[in-house]
Amino acid sequence: MQVKVIRNDEDLTAAFAEIERLWNAEPGTEDGDMLDALVALTTAYEDRHYAIPRASAIEVLKFVMESNGRTQADLGHLLGSRSRASEIMNGRRELNLDQIRLLAREWRIPAAALIDVAA
Repeated sequence: MQVKVIRNDEDLTAAFAEIERLWNAEPGTEDGDMLDALVALTTAYEDRHYAIPRASAIEVLKFVMESNGRTQADLGHLLGSRSRASEIMNGRRELNLDQIRLLAREWRIPAAALIDVAA
């Protein structure tokens, strides 16, 4: 088994081709081990060079609202305050834990997506 470090996009493309060839390899075999190693290498390379930035809680909330035809008035109704909804949507106030729990329960938004965490 020969594993090659992925240093550039050309190496990444070659690794993807090899992953495709090995895709149905049995776990625990030499090909299966090679597949596992290539997946780990390509994931590490992509994380380093093509990281997808984490969306803020407000971006997530806006996306969910737009996707589900909800309005700021709907958010205000859920939170019990139109002005509070406006402050949240305009970035003047962060969601608190009770609001996150409410949104997770009522609108089925994963709570983790509504928590802004500094990286």
